[in-house]
Amino acid sequence: MNFVLQDDSELWLTDILTNHYEEARSRALSLIAEAEKTETGCIVTPTKSRRKVRFRGHQTTAYRFIYCVLTRTPASFEDVIRHRCHNPLCINPEHLEIGSRADNKHDDWEFAAYGVDFNLL
Repeated sequence: MNFVLQDDSELWLTDILTNHYEEARSRALSLIAEAEKTETGCIVTPTKSRRKVRFRGHQTTAYRFIYCVLTRTPASFEDVIRHRCHNPLCINPEHLEIGSRADNKHDDWEFAAYGVDFNLL
């Protein structure tokens, strides 16, 4: 018998998406509304480090919360929310995508080699 174990964050996200979606969506949109849009299209938080958000007893990064809620994706611990713009302060859902840690490392190598082409975002 194969069992798939879900981690706490995946269970928390599944509960939010199932039982508290409108409240979570409203919170995600308010985080975006209070941030500043840059000329590159990034929406950045007014913090010096990655913005955290606490929602229904759980804390996570704002970009992870926003991505998971707005795409209705209950990301697991193994899933990484990648910044296509390579800006860790960006919470623009259009600049975020889900991937693996290996994908994220590959992004770092590509960024080091080529930078970011904001025309592709």
